[in-house]
Amino acid sequence: MTETMVPPGLKGVVVTTTELGDVRGEEGFFHYRQHSAVELARTRSLEDVWFLLHRGRLPSPAELDAFRAEVAAARALPTAVVDLLPALAGLPPLAGLRTALSLLGGRPVYDASVEERAADALRVCALTPTVLAALHRVRSGLDPLAPRDDLDAAANWLWVLHGRLPDDEHVAALRRYLVATVDHGFNASTFTARVVASTGADVVSAVVAALGAFSGPLHGGAPDRALAALEEIGTPERAPAWVRAQLAAGGRVMGFGHAVYRTEDPRSVLLRETALALGGPLVELAVDVEQRVVQTLTELKPGRRLHANVEYYAGVVMSLCGLEPSLFTPTFATSRVVGWTANVLEQATDPRIIRPSARYVGPEPRR
Repeated sequence: MTETMVPPGLKGVVVTTTELGDVRGEEGFFHYRQHSAVELARTRSLEDVWFLLHRGRLPSPAELDAFRAEVAAARALPTAVVDLLPALAGLPPLAGLRTALSLLGGRPVYDASVEERAADALRVCALTPTVLAALHRVRSGLDPLAPRDDLDAAANWLWVLHGRLPDDEHVAALRRYLVATVDHGFNASTFTARVVASTGADVVSAVVAALGAFSGPLHGGAPDRALAALEEIGTPERAPAWVRAQLAAGGRVMGFGHAVYRTEDPRSVLLRETALALGGPLVELAVDVEQRVVQTLTELKPGRRLHANVEYYAGVVMSLCGLEPSLFTPTFATSRVVGWTANVLEQATDPRIIRPSARYVGPEPRR
């Protein structure tokens, strides 16, 4: 077999084709199908984009109403999950979610029809926020709440967590965040979902595997760490010294730099605008600290353009919307599951299994 060595981490390696979207790192632009993702975040709901990725086009008003009814009908927790909530609530949120979703089972995509795959994908996406909110409430000593059919995904997420109707400005801000984080190229969790789907496994297995990758602090686990870093810095004047100390200790400056973007992360720009519209001392601190961190990183790492990434302002926006840090990554998961399942559905149409090779560099074996 002919070997082809590729960069570590498969950086820049194209492994397949997709019609779902693309990230143009040099331009600071990303899109879902043919639509600017940032523009969709400013003007559309999560359900609109969910329909777009799963069904190939933006819905008409009538199609959107029908789709929301489908989602509402799939949100209720199965009895098997309800019975295990007390045991699962003691786990980290994503671990509890992985275990709960595993109870759903499912038919392998290899054997399922296109309609069956779509139904399985919709069910997983609809149940994810319900499960996460129920786990959070049980962990907090509260009873889970039933989702409300009259609320869209953003408003319903805040409702099932807190049990009160959220402010319109918080719903609008959270809606922007959810739409902006639905999908983002072949990141680690999305690639994981596609690898599992390429084996012909069921949709749930692919999502559970993606959740495992997503839980790492270098991926979906970053927003709460970025906010914690901001709070540790405390005042803008302390930012340069804090950055120098982090780098000198071999640490990372959470919330800055991105594997793909060589300009400002468009999601960060969008969420900075969103945070500024909400206003308050935390936003003022975040903007001032961002400028000083970027200046310091430019001094310390000349030639590298390190800007704030989506996690930096994600934590700020979610905090302003009343979400505690333990809910930041679960909130991220309620949108990204839509992207994972869209990729699973696309991968299921390709009969080839994803099976790369590794080059052995250990001791020579005895023959």
